[in-house]
Amino acid sequence: MGIIEDKIKDLKQRQQKILQMGGEKALGKIKEQGKMNARERLDYLYDPGTFRELDMFVTHRCVNFGMEKVEIPADGVITGYGMVDGRPVFAYAQDFSSRAGSLGEMQAKKICKVMDLAMKAGAPCIGMNDSGGARIQEGVDALSGYGSIFFRNSAASGVIPQISAIMGPTAGGAVYSPAMTDFIFMVKNTSYMFITGPAVIKAVTGEEISQEELGGAMAHNEKSGVAQFACESDTDCIDQIRKLLSYLPSNNMEDPPVLETGDSPKRTDPALDAIIPDSPNKAYDMKQVIRSIVDNGEFFEPHLYYAPNIIVCFARLNGRAIGIIANQPSYMAGSLDIDASDKAARFIRFCDAFNIPMLTIADVPGYLPGTHQEWGGIIRHGAKLLWVYSEATVPKLLLVTRKDYGGSYLAMCGKDLGTDFVFAWPSAEIAVMGAGGAANVIHAREIKEAQDPVAKRKEKIAEYENLFSNPYCAAARGFVDAVIVPSETRPQLIDALEIMCSKRETRPPKKHGNIPL
Repeated sequence: MGIIEDKIKDLKQRQQKILQMGGEKALGKIKEQGKMNARERLDYLYDPGTFRELDMFVTHRCVNFGMEKVEIPADGVITGYGMVDGRPVFAYAQDFSSRAGSLGEMQAKKICKVMDLAMKAGAPCIGMNDSGGARIQEGVDALSGYGSIFFRNSAASGVIPQISAIMGPTAGGAVYSPAMTDFIFMVKNTSYMFITGPAVIKAVTGEEISQEELGGAMAHNEKSGVAQFACESDTDCIDQIRKLLSYLPSNNMEDPPVLETGDSPKRTDPALDAIIPDSPNKAYDMKQVIRSIVDNGEFFEPHLYYAPNIIVCFARLNGRAIGIIANQPSYMAGSLDIDASDKAARFIRFCDAFNIPMLTIADVPGYLPGTHQEWGGIIRHGAKLLWVYSEATVPKLLLVTRKDYGGSYLAMCGKDLGTDFVFAWPSAEIAVMGAGGAANVIHAREIKEAQDPVAKRKEKIAEYENLFSNPYCAAARGFVDAVIVPSETRPQLIDALEIMCSKRETRPPKKHGNIPL
């Protein structure tokens, strides 16, 4: 055997040792928990045979606390690139079997390198988090590593899609990088996120709580809104990430991919002509409207469990990816509150950053009243919607199905916020407020002094309804571009989207605005 053959054999032996990761025992524990290990996750993410690993031989330099004797394969993180549905994607997966995937100086450098390469290549970056946190033995070097990652998260924001999969423990400083990315996926019962764990909380406040209750998938999907997706398993999580990527461009200089869906752009749906209830106080499911309009009735919904009074989702119209923001009349009458404003505003900014046209569907009675909302900052949070819609330069379509009142009329992408086309169904009511409230304000004295105040109030309500509880006053002023038959909504929206797909619009040059955070 020659020298080269010896060197090749040595290389393969070194590779094989690293591929064993933390060893059979550690990998066995991961399998017992129903989880994939880091390498299995990456293999499942990428198209078969396309993954290329980087920095396999990187190792730590720590000599504190006997660490010079500790080997950590690949320094606890697998990094590389490959193809997802034939498109380039960079990724890293922390290896919990190797020193609990703890992050130190060199692991951070590996992650930073793959993020830098993703930026250069203009490709999405996916992080699979499964780590015990900072490698304490490395002290400030570990903290510096996190800081380097955070800096790149900020720099990459709005340039390439950044996706985080929480597939195990993520605590302390480790939670902030996922929070700075565009979407967070969590796996039920096997992943959690928190700044301080149950033991610290008990020591400080005396409160006893489990990891799952404190920071599990449903806690962050339903209560905090930190995560956008709650998945049933590791495979379900990765399947959903792949689905999300199918709606997104690779970077902010590209348009989203256009797919042939087989659904006719001329399709109508007579069911929409009867979906609005006769009573203005009766609810209906806005998701039925969305299904009727979009290609094959399919949409992909982040934040399914959080602030359900507003819906945000990705879908397609004639094969083009769009972002949909819609009030949900079947929950809190579709009113806007603090959580709904935050949820929608962040989604709108994402769509605008990545050239995804937006369809807003409005049926909104107003902002939610109450001391909790006012003291919680509904003015500041509600203003985010006004801000982000005004800031957005992608094609913006608005469909008004029923109520569209007051400040919430503007907050749901009213014409004056730069909306390109506003469509309204004949059932639309576009006004400063509902007819009952308006009559009480405008005709208060007249109603009070009338011989029959109840009858007079009914008369004035009917008068206001005839004037404003319809789309025609707004259409007469040009605030509604077309009043349409509900069943014809899909072809109308598709035609508008197609004509605006070449839209070019700019805002005044500046470093950045000061959004009401």
